[in-house]
Amino acid sequence: MAAVIKKVGVIGAGQMGNGIAHVAALAGFDVVLNDVSADRLKSGMATINGNLARQVSKKAVSEDEKSKAMARIKLAEKLDDLADCDLVIETAVEKEEVKRKIFHELCAVLKPEAIVASDTSSISITRLAAATDRPERFIGIHFMNPVPLMELVELIRGIATDDSTFEASKEFVGKLGKQVAVSEDFPAFIVNRILLPMINEAIYTLYEGVGNVEAIDAAMKLGAHHPMGPLELADFIGLDTCLSIMQVLHEGLADSKYRPCPLLVKYVEAGWLGRKTQRGFYDYRGAKPVPTR
Repeated sequence: MAAVIKKVGVIGAGQMGNGIAHVAALAGFDVVLNDVSADRLKSGMATINGNLARQVSKKAVSEDEKSKAMARIKLAEKLDDLADCDLVIETAVEKEEVKRKIFHELCAVLKPEAIVASDTSSISITRLAAATDRPERFIGIHFMNPVPLMELVELIRGIATDDSTFEASKEFVGKLGKQVAVSEDFPAFIVNRILLPMINEAIYTLYEGVGNVEAIDAAMKLGAHHPMGPLELADFIGLDTCLSIMQVLHEGLADSKYRPCPLLVKYVEAGWLGRKTQRGFYDYRGAKPVPTR
């Protein structure tokens, strides 16, 4: 029998976390949005409100649905406030040691039957599950960014994930109106196993002087009908996240074809992480983005 999920906890109020809280609340789930920073919680709620307002303006949801969704979201600065959640989804930075620490602290307060999930885009679900007291009730639920718009969710079982956890998670994703793609627990799963090496190769193309930022992005938008150029997309994802995923692929698969481009490493070391820092392959500080190379 699959567990019944009614109350959902989301750890992290950033881009992914507030998106997951948004779609869960809109689907009728009670949501507890947690972050250690009150400012990030406030910013996350402002983003949710703005995105829901945009959906109302496009007549995708009604004003009443928006109001009810906002009312279903409660804010929490302590993990203790997630104690009675049926499912908790972690969306912290893509660093394994950070996630493991969160899970260790979370499991100490969570009810025994609760499911714990990670929104990790690349890290082994089996390894993360081993940091918890409930590996059989641990699963990867990887949403795509931006969560309210993207239809796909990857579900990844760890070696110990039981059938009831998988079925409950699959049912939850279905209620959000998302489509499930089941991935085996290999580095970066399906989407990022394909997408990030493409982005990394685009950065190598820039690094080697084959083309400049504008030419590379235009080539893929106009020549391959991609909605966004690979360098623009890297800025949107976050260059630190791109680097983390490439490192996971390189270390996990031990293949030189996944070696992160030195230019990507340099940008991250400079703190040029893309849109979230206002500089990456484009400079976003002016009226319109300007290529930095």
